[in-house]
Amino acid sequence: MGPSQKLVWKLYAGVLGAVMTFAAEKLVTVAWKTVTGNKPPSPTDPRTPLREALGWALASAIGVRAAQIVTQRFAARRWSDEMGTEAPERRSKLRITIG
Repeated sequence: MGPSQKLVWKLYAGVLGAVMTFAAEKLVTVAWKTVTGNKPPSPTDPRTPLREALGWALASAIGVRAAQIVTQRFAARRWSDEMGTEAPERRSKLRITIG
């Protein structure tokens, strides 16, 4: 895969991922309001009970990460169908060397 295809992939996956993450955040907020009857708590508000703040953090993290996984799989499938090649792997650029 050439550099131009890698750039197109990064743009495609990045834009799609950003849109889906935004939508997931909104969906989790609506779900929180539906279940609890309240708007999501502010984690920086000292009056917010720790249990509620942690519950919100957990719910939003799970919701957003699940949306990211679904989006990555959708994007990879579409890329493969349209381009006829496997989508590039997302590899971490962090390298840790010990010794």
